[in-house]
This record gives sequence, structure tokens and C-alpha cells, in this order.
Amino acid sequence: MSFSAFAAPFAAFMVAFALISYLIKGGILKVLDHPNPRSLHSKAIPRTGGLGLMSGILVSWALLPGVLPLFIWASVILLVAISFADDVSGLPAWTRFLMHGVIAIWFSTAMLSDIHGWMITAVAAVAITWMLNLYNFMDGSDGLAGGMTLIGFSCYGVTAWLAGNAPFAMINFCIAAAAAAFLLFNFHPARIFMGDAGSIPLGFLAAILGIMGWINGDWPLWLPLLIFSPFIVDASVTLAKRGLRGEKVWQAHREHYYQHMVQSGLGHRNTALLGYVLMLAAGASAIWAVGQQTAAQLGVGVAWGGIYLIMIRVSDHYWKRHPGGS
Repeated sequence: MSFSAFAAPFAAFMVAFALISYLIKGGILKVLDHPNPRSLHSKAIPRTGGLGLMSGILVSWALLPGVLPLFIWASVILLVAISFADDVSGLPAWTRFLMHGVIAIWFSTAMLSDIHGWMITAVAAVAITWMLNLYNFMDGSDGLAGGMTLIGFSCYGVTAWLAGNAPFAMINFCIAAAAAAFLLFNFHPARIFMGDAGSIPLGFLAAILGIMGWINGDWPLWLPLLIFSPFIVDASVTLAKRGLRGEKVWQAHREHYYQHMVQSGLGHRNTALLGYVLMLAAGASAIWAVGQQTAAQLGVGVAWGGIYLIMIRVSDHYWKRHPGGS
């Protein structure tokens, strides 16, 4: 590996740190997230942190030429632009979902259709579209999405490094480094939020880099699902429950399990810290299981299924007894 490769994560951190600092202190791009009945904060906070975070990632990737196809660069930049427009003025839901779907299909077709066929391609497109939206749904508490980004992509990087794919590892370490810079400003009490311009592209990257690691032979397909399972389980179960009740699943709400944790009295800080423990445990077990026999991998999956089932049952029981966190 060249010096520029190792310098790339450092560049990601420094660029993200500098730009986010400027966005907080400067007089430009004052896009504020105002409190509403469905939010968990009590004062207006800038929601432009994603611009600094994603800028750090893209600048650092420029130090790693040839590692990612051009269409992935184009997809990420397009998602940042669309999502920032939504942050500023609010786009119709159908417009956002249409663009998300088109980009997901673009990636899936380019990367999967020739080798794995149209069935796998279609499933991947749906999974990518869901992942980028669920990441946005889970970005609602100080430090939570930033922590998942730091831990999740660090786990991708470590696994790729252990598999001997150092260039791909650096791609992921750059994302983690930019997230670390963002967390310095977003951990409770948050001074800036990432907004859709950060959460939507990060969800996309979590999905497509997970698929690319599988295509490269760096890890099995279940590994990205386990690493990002704290977000996937919360968002998917919450969506399913709302859908079964006939509610509009695309509308903002405060029914995610992490939102219940904040409202129950744990607050943003403790919710984030507990989330980090869960994320680290899921990521560490995934990295360990990759090197084990199939039976051990299956056992890890079953164990995590049981853990999440217990957590869901306990949380639902508590919330029934203490509605609204009272």
C-alpha cells in the first residue's frame, strides 16, 4: 500500500472536521432542523453535517484512484444532491423514493445482473432502497447514526483487511474516519445533525459496499446484515408493526425502539452508549464468525435472532406499562 492510501483516512477526518466546524460557526447554509411533535430535540439545530461528512469521504477517496467504479461516485454525489434539496425545501415522498429506486437498480444491474441473474438483481435493488431509507429513519437521536457509521464501516474495513483486500479496506476506513469527525460534533448535546444529505448516502454505501465485499470474496453475504443489524432490526420491525396497523409507514413518527429508549428516561447520551455496545458486539461477532465453520456461523445468527427477540419483547412490554415513557 502506498503512503497516499494510509493518508486517505486521515484526510477524510480532517476535511470532515474542518467543514463541519465551518458549517456550525459560519454564516453559510443555515439549514435548521426545527423541533416538532415527532422529533426528540428541543431547539433548532443545523442539519448540514452530512455535507461535511460526505465531502470528507469523497476527498479521501480521490487519494485512492481506481478502487471504486465511476458510477458509484456518480450515485453517491447524486444522492447527496437530492437529499440536500430535500433537507432545504422538502421533496415529495414519491420523488425521493423514485430516485432512490433508480439508483439502486442502476447499481444492482451494473454489478450483479451479468453473473447472478435478474432475480438476485431485483432482490438487491429492493434491499439497497430499503437500507438507504432505514438509515435515514434511524438518524433521530444524538450520536446514533454517526456511531453506527463509525463502527459499521470500521468492521467492514477490518474484515476486508483480514481477507487481504487492503484497497477496499481503506475505502471503508475513510468512511469511518469521516464519521469519527462528525461524532465530535453530534454526540450529545449535538451541535449539528447529518440530515438526509448524510444519512441517505451512508445507507446506500452500507448496502452497496456490503454487496461488493461479497462479490470480491471478502466476506459472506450475511456479514453486512449482522454488522448493521442494530439498525436493520429496529427499522424493519417498527415499519412492519406500523404497516400491520394500517398506518402510513413513510410518515415521521416516534415509535422506533431507540426513540422509546430516549423517551423512557435514558436520554440521548445513554441511548447512544448502549447502542454502541450493541453495535460493537454485533460487529465483533460477525468478524469472528467469518473465520469459523458453517455451524458456528449459523449458531451466531441464531443467537443474535434470540437476542433481538428478547430485546423487542422486553421493550414492547415496558412501553405498554409505561406509554409515552412515563
